[in-house]
Amino acid sequence: MRSIKSAVQLASFAAAITVAAVIQNCVLQVRSDAQETEVSSEDQPALKSMWNVPLKTAGGSQFWTDHVHREEYRIQQNVLTKHWRLLDQKDVRRAWGSREACEAVLDQLCPLKPTVTSDAGGKPVVMLLHGLFRSHRSMMGLEDAIEKDEQLDAVTYSYASTRGGVAEHAAALADTLRSLPKDRPIAFVGHSMGNIVVRHLIADLQASGDPDHLLPRCKAMVMLGPPNQGAIIAKRLAQTGVFGIVTGQGGMELGPEFEKLEKHLAIPPFPFAIVAGDLSDEAIQNPLTEGAGDFVVSVEEAYLPGAADTQTFPLLHSFIMDDPGVQAYTIDFLKTHLGLKELPTGTPEVSDAN
Repeated sequence: MRSIKSAVQLASFAAAITVAAVIQNCVLQVRSDAQETEVSSEDQPALKSMWNVPLKTAGGSQFWTDHVHREEYRIQQNVLTKHWRLLDQKDVRRAWGSREACEAVLDQLCPLKPTVTSDAGGKPVVMLLHGLFRSHRSMMGLEDAIEKDEQLDAVTYSYASTRGGVAEHAAALADTLRSLPKDRPIAFVGHSMGNIVVRHLIADLQASGDPDHLLPRCKAMVMLGPPNQGAIIAKRLAQTGVFGIVTGQGGMELGPEFEKLEKHLAIPPFPFAIVAGDLSDEAIQNPLTEGAGDFVVSVEEAYLPGAADTQTFPLLHSFIMDDPGVQAYTIDFLKTHLGLKELPTGTPEVSDAN
């Protein structure tokens, strides 16, 4: 694991360096994604069928959002041009143009399989959601750990976190869940803003009456570094005027606009755990945050009533999902509440509101 001491020393340069890091991260993400954008914003967004050259891509991050997952294929939409593309398991583009055209090619490459009719259903799918500025690749270490367990499947969900608001990301996530086999139970692991997207999704499903019956399939969740009460660091950085430009609406919603966003967030009606970073024993602290925390989200900000369990680890926010101890805890919690292993003796059961 990266040295916490050296990382802490870097963080001591306070607000100026924090802002610089934010800008640099965003620029790198945008530069990477710009190389993937195959059509200009002047092109028609609903192209029916386009001749395709199989191109290796970076898989999408700040310009692309997943809407369909089928096995190891994904259909994404570009948030700027509004056109669609189909990627295979190696992030090679197999089709692009309209969503319908991409779905037609997907049906050829990966035909739908019949759903399992047994009471046990299919293997649970664990949806992994990255945080602000990050891409699905940031969750691949955890994905690998989960995939080693033969009882679980993992899907790394990608969304354009700095483009659009949390509501848009939640709607796209719902779209993706509808594309999964209907016999598969669902669990979530979110990092940072990814948890807020899931909470918005739940609230949306509850408000709409859940016509596709997604909520009964959602069984468990582990929140890693979740800004469940907003993030004071986002509020303070927003005052610079730069933060909102580089983070977009989503970043602002975690800071000065969180009170408005919070009205659209639900507490999961299924068992969930919170994992928070706590570096309070370190001599140097981030002056942009308050109280014990991981240098971005405090333990207090991570709190959410109703959690089945809360754990703290001496880890930095950006690397919490890569820690072997966190990964083992996450898998154990999910398997327990997915009914794949027995609850430890003396552990109170958390009712499933579904």
